[in-house]
Amino acid sequence: MPRLAANLSMMFTEVDFLDRFAAAAAAGFQGVEYLFPYAWAAGDIAERLRAHGLTQALFNMPPGDWEAGERGLACLPGREADFRAGVVEALSYAETLGCARIHAMAGIRPPEADPADLEAVYVRNLRFAAAEAAKAGRIVTIEPINPIDMPGYFLATQADARRFIGLADAPDDTLKVQFDLYHCQMSEGGVSRAMDRQWPFLGHVQIAAVPGRNEPDQGEMDVGWLLDRLDARGYEGWVGCEYRPRGATTDGLAWARRFGVVPQDGRT
Repeated sequence: MPRLAANLSMMFTEVDFLDRFAAAAAAGFQGVEYLFPYAWAAGDIAERLRAHGLTQALFNMPPGDWEAGERGLACLPGREADFRAGVVEALSYAETLGCARIHAMAGIRPPEADPADLEAVYVRNLRFAAAEAAKAGRIVTIEPINPIDMPGYFLATQADARRFIGLADAPDDTLKVQFDLYHCQMSEGGVSRAMDRQWPFLGHVQIAAVPGRNEPDQGEMDVGWLLDRLDARGYEGWVGCEYRPRGATTDGLAWARRFGVVPQDGRT
């Protein structure tokens, strides 16, 4: 059965961030993910994980200046030192949080940049991140993101994710694809076929409904069927619930019950 992780950047936003760990555990989740932990001390987050018996499934490396529109640094010429510092910081947090996977955001393609330069920088940065992750016993993931939600994002296709993993030639299988069903359907479609092609590279999975990015119990994609397919193939990783609830988070969790998310009070 797929293991569902609540994305605390999108879910349980009815309460403050550090209180979302308790809310996720009470709702029946055993794992969590989120965008970034860096506004909080790693020890404070680790204490919440321990207190509520939660596993940290994934978080992102520092993205640069998020408020100014940066969405990662991995492809950006001239920002290599910032990227490498972010790798070190992310791995430090991962150690404290017991997190096996960290996501390296590629960044927004500068319009004036030479595509060959961006690719060369990206590959070098991925190679560095994967080598550092290997030393720490962690895995780096890369995620194709659809151009509707994030225009100009450097890594947009599943095929490019596989290509860059090959070019980076990472040690010990420490560079994987973060396969988001929502982004794949939004930009490419053919999600089940894409999943099959990504299978050897699969490091993490995320879900949301298309369109709307809400609970995966409606829309044009049968997420339940796709999760069953993952299960049948023997996927043992986490599935991040990276969606925006239509209302209160707990009111929209009925879909997750058959995947083992059962509230601590036993109500269904």
